[in-house]
Amino acid sequence: MYSLVLNLLIFLLFSHVLVPVPAKVFLSIDCGYSSSEPYTDENSIEWVGDQQYIQTGEIRNVRTITEDRKIWSTVREFTNLKKNCYSIDVSDYKSELDSTRAERVLVRASFSYNNYDSEATPPTFNLQFNGNNWSQVRTSMTYSMYEEVVFSLNHGNNISVCLAQTQRNHFPFISALEVRSLDLDMYGYVDSNYPLIFKHRQQYGTNTDIRYPDDSYDRIWMSDGSPISVMTRVNNTSPVVNINISDNIPKALFRTAFTSVDSAGEVWDSGTFTNIRAPLHFNAYFTEVIRLNSTQKRSFNIKVLKPGDRDVSVHGSTVIPPYGDALQVRIENATTYHNDNWEIGFVQTKDSTLPPLLNALEIFIIGDKLVQGTNSND
Repeated sequence: MYSLVLNLLIFLLFSHVLVPVPAKVFLSIDCGYSSSEPYTDENSIEWVGDQQYIQTGEIRNVRTITEDRKIWSTVREFTNLKKNCYSIDVSDYKSELDSTRAERVLVRASFSYNNYDSEATPPTFNLQFNGNNWSQVRTSMTYSMYEEVVFSLNHGNNISVCLAQTQRNHFPFISALEVRSLDLDMYGYVDSNYPLIFKHRQQYGTNTDIRYPDDSYDRIWMSDGSPISVMTRVNNTSPVVNINISDNIPKALFRTAFTSVDSAGEVWDSGTFTNIRAPLHFNAYFTEVIRLNSTQKRSFNIKVLKPGDRDVSVHGSTVIPPYGDALQVRIENATTYHNDNWEIGFVQTKDSTLPPLLNALEIFIIGDKLVQGTNSND
């Protein structure tokens, strides 16, 4: 059964303009890229090769690329050691004024197999950061994937990312490695001694992904794809959405939303996380998309479905999205069960004349308490 604490944060704030400035540490490593000359991609992100961050592994060229991105054209493969580690010193990016402050970072590792080894066997292996377990990576023949983690550097300025072989002839590889520094108050409601391991981040109402430069910290907000028949996309009529959420959510998320085609409908999202037995953390984001008249009201409750059963429970206060302002709702300490399913719903209250809506959703796993660093032998 879920153990949940719901914190409802409503921010009604003065309008201000945000200029997309890259995070202080904004490092993009194209693994296997051998040139000493950086290049800039379609998102205005500069990429560099990985030679200065690792001394092991071999560069492999990818002959068939299913996605048109330069970073997928090479990988670095590790066939000799059981564990191979990248090492990044973020002190190189810090000024004297903030050299003593702990850094909070987002680290993203990307993988695109594309049958580069002609074995048609996408490998499975483990991923670690600074000596902490991160994820079991299960690569695919048909699609690229990435793993992401947010954590604080409480002991030093070095980031290590290690790939560990766990099965015979399943050789780890990596396509890209990215590091973005975050403001210290971002995701600050989670104890800095624990990591946030990314599982789901989605925006609704559009078929266009959002990342840098719309998101200054280069979080990737995936589009909702093709909405199911009972849902519809809506555009925001407010010319300005005021945002002062500590997580620095991009304004672009609030241009569109997902709602029900039925005036008395519900909005649900669901998914499956494999082999997860850890607390989940949900962040849901809302803004009203139309200026309501005196006869209209949009209000709804948040319900969390217990996997394996259709019983739902209502959590927290009633949600009333504000027009022209941002609303963040947090659901903490939810735990997956059975088949690792999760399902969250937004259900109209009896006195509401309009169906629920949803602009964006993030889901993280709260990881184990951080250890101080990777093994010196790595």
